[in-house]
Amino acid sequence: MPSSPKNAQKKAFALRLDPAVHAAVERLAAGELRSANAQIEMLLREALKARGVSVDTSKKPRRGRPPKES
Repeated sequence: MPSSPKNAQKKAFALRLDPAVHAAVERLAAGELRSANAQIEMLLREALKARGVSVDTSKKPRRGRPPKES
């Protein structure tokens, strides 16, 4: 299902990591109260920024009930 700006979703894909790297990411994530997935995304954003690549943050979907129509 293609994503649109109205229904933005995260891109899912398989990632193969060395077990030692995965363990280090999990330890770092636990210390910063993040999931391993969120930690990997943060590390990738930091690495891209360090290389001069700008990445816009996608808008988060609105939560809760939609407003009532009058």
